[in-house]
Amino acid sequence: MPKFSPLKNTLIWLVVLAGFAFALPNLVSREQLAGWPRWLPHRQVPLGLDLEGGSHIVLKVSREDIVAERLQSTIDAIANALRQADIGYTGLSGSGQSLQFRLRDATKAPAARATLRALTAPVQRDDLFKDPIQELVYEESATSDVIRLRLTDEGIALRVSAAVTQSIEVVRRRVGEVIAVEPVIERRGSDRLSVQVPGLEEPQRLKDLLGQRGDVALKWLDPSIPAQQAVDTKPPAGSEVLYSLDDPPVPYLVERRAFASARDFVEARPSFDPATSEPIVNVKMAGDASARLAPLLQTESRRQFAIVLDGQVVSTPALADAISGDTIRISGNLSEEGANDLAALVRAGPLPVSLTVIEERTVGPEVGSDAVASGLTAGLIAALAVAACMMAFYGFFGLVAVIAVIVNVVLIIAVLSILGQTLTLPGIAGIILTIGVAVDSNVLIYERLREEARSSDLPLRRALDNGFSRVLRSIIDANLTMLIAGVILLYIGSGATRGFAVTLAIGSVTTILTAHSLTRRLIRGWYRRRRPRRLPRGIRTGFFSQADFRFMAIRNPVFIIMAALSLAAFVLLTSLGLNMGADFRGGSIIELRARTGVADSADIRARLDELNLGDVQIEELGSGRDVVIRIPSQEAGDNAEQTAVGLVRAELEDQYVFRRVEVVGPGVSGELIRAGTLTLAAAMLAVLLYVWLRFDWRLAVGSVVATLHDVLLTLGFIVVTGTEFNLASVAALLTIVCYSLNDTMVIYDRIRENLSRYPRMPLSVLIDTSINQTLSRTVLTALTTLLALVALYFFGGSVLVQSFSATLIFGVLVGTVSSIYIAGPVLILFNRRNDRLDGKEDPGGREAAPDREAKGAV
Repeated sequence: MPKFSPLKNTLIWLVVLAGFAFALPNLVSREQLAGWPRWLPHRQVPLGLDLEGGSHIVLKVSREDIVAERLQSTIDAIANALRQADIGYTGLSGSGQSLQFRLRDATKAPAARATLRALTAPVQRDDLFKDPIQELVYEESATSDVIRLRLTDEGIALRVSAAVTQSIEVVRRRVGEVIAVEPVIERRGSDRLSVQVPGLEEPQRLKDLLGQRGDVALKWLDPSIPAQQAVDTKPPAGSEVLYSLDDPPVPYLVERRAFASARDFVEARPSFDPATSEPIVNVKMAGDASARLAPLLQTESRRQFAIVLDGQVVSTPALADAISGDTIRISGNLSEEGANDLAALVRAGPLPVSLTVIEERTVGPEVGSDAVASGLTAGLIAALAVAACMMAFYGFFGLVAVIAVIVNVVLIIAVLSILGQTLTLPGIAGIILTIGVAVDSNVLIYERLREEARSSDLPLRRALDNGFSRVLRSIIDANLTMLIAGVILLYIGSGATRGFAVTLAIGSVTTILTAHSLTRRLIRGWYRRRRPRRLPRGIRTGFFSQADFRFMAIRNPVFIIMAALSLAAFVLLTSLGLNMGADFRGGSIIELRARTGVADSADIRARLDELNLGDVQIEELGSGRDVVIRIPSQEAGDNAEQTAVGLVRAELEDQYVFRRVEVVGPGVSGELIRAGTLTLAAAMLAVLLYVWLRFDWRLAVGSVVATLHDVLLTLGFIVVTGTEFNLASVAALLTIVCYSLNDTMVIYDRIRENLSRYPRMPLSVLIDTSINQTLSRTVLTALTTLLALVALYFFGGSVLVQSFSATLIFGVLVGTVSSIYIAGPVLILFNRRNDRLDGKEDPGGREAAPDREAKGAV
């Protein structure tokens, strides 16, 4: 074998050494890691919430609330500006994003427009490179005395974006009131933010805190008319009717303008009323607010005011009874927890606008630890099974492949540690799948080495060198398709698919390094020590060498059967449809464990039927202590989903532990459907474009047909088995696409090579020859991948992982068959190359091929 560049050798071994160094911290606890020398790596792979436990909550800024508040503030600003300019008007009102008023004197229209110039002036955005926008513009009016204005969509979008930005810090402070762990808060798009809190055991309290705006204000009661009269008729100008937190709520007539608001409060602490021992909240005011209220305490000490929280009246004390010095005492039938939460809201400050929980995924710490144990068990069993298979078929070379796969996994863990990428349960599934698929590259190498050593008269050294050189292209082709799919899935996908995409993308890169470069150097070291004349006798795939199966001889009936199955799958898909999970149809999934004894499904159903939540499904799991409740979408907005979960929690939490909660609002489910479809389509198009550019358009079309066949049959399998279709299913379909393409490309690569090697061979014979030459690789890759997936299915632990791995098992089987009986016949159908002799393919002309040695297997 040739001498390798010292620099390249050094780099490769440094990468391997660095991989072990950066992966090593994951083998010890955080306490032990703290005692390591500072010059050693300390970063561990952060675990996802499904492995560590915690909550992932997605909050949405309501555009409608922004529009309503902006419309009211604009109306107030216009009224104030016109009054100061002494311009008479009437009928100032608004609806939606439009507002209007009528001037008492039409000749003052120019003056009115000049007065409102400041409100309609362009506003500079935070981004200096973007042009200013107008938040308020004039609309045409039929008469000169009527002025119409409209809030622009651009202005509302700017306000929504600003609200999200302002909310991030408030949310961070509120989470800090519940748990000491630093949350991960990310902005999503223009109107959402994502909050991840690991280790959280009270998700409901966090949702309650994040779901409230926290706007505390002090407003005078309006005694001019009774509150009920204002409800029945119309409140006086400058006043409004607000309701209390009581059940039933009590109406109060209060002035719109607050004499103290959240900006005046600097501190809040829960306490107890010394007279009644009831929980209260003591709020300290800023100095200027305290000075402003001091005169009122002298002149209006017995005047009642309302303490208002998010538009609801908490209590209505007299001024002197609630304010003492610079402290306001908030009371009013508060529980101890309620007082703590109210104090936390005041300390954290109000949100600029209300946030709605549109998606929630909560996993209990116990579920996370179980998932880690199951994932490690499945991974260990998969690794041992694959290692045993490789060593059984390849002996010493199998041991080399096992070493390469171990280094591959170590490098994946090291990259995750360096990048700080979170490892999730689907991510573990991706690593286990990488164990099976990465062996494919080693099988490709060994079979090519065996072919070169067997069919060439060159010394073994040259045969090994030729084998490694010729197989590199196939390895790169196969893993680049996985990388393309993983990157697209990472950037377009969400939830479970992103965790899977991370390890899929990283694994595709590390496989190229370990399977080719590392394996080549290990085999080179074996050759330099032993100086053998032939390959090790431990290679036991020789029985494929004499394979001469005439696959294409029965291509027509098999192709017809496969096409019929695809058509049947399409009919089932369109008629029955997929069993959409909560990800795609909205609703909630709740996993419960009985605190004592076994779960009583009948009792749970009876109690939930009284809540009128629709067609609730209850499924027993495992030993009988665990059940899964599936609540359909409430179809009444995102808040209705959270209300439903709250009702279930209140009904069952005394007897059951809430191990896992997933809530997907109707808006999010629709977006996930579009995102999942876009992800799958974009990944398929990108991969197929690569095949087109790398090979030939006819080969690309053959790949498309074979891939669509596999996807259709897999979807049919999902329909027939009733498997829930969710984000993990999208990841499984994409993996099947990549696996099928890998299989097809290996055969196509050999067909392309044989087209130039045997120019007179009829196409059907050439395809059979190429399939037989790669048959050992096809069988062994399918076997090792299935071993890994079967281990994942039986020992993965999670229902999600079981459905994911079952789908992949079916897809691998179908993909293996389609790479022979779909990809091959399609090439013949397209007549990839015409016969050089008489323009017709010799129907029995297998002997038009070269000698047996050329036709034989690898």
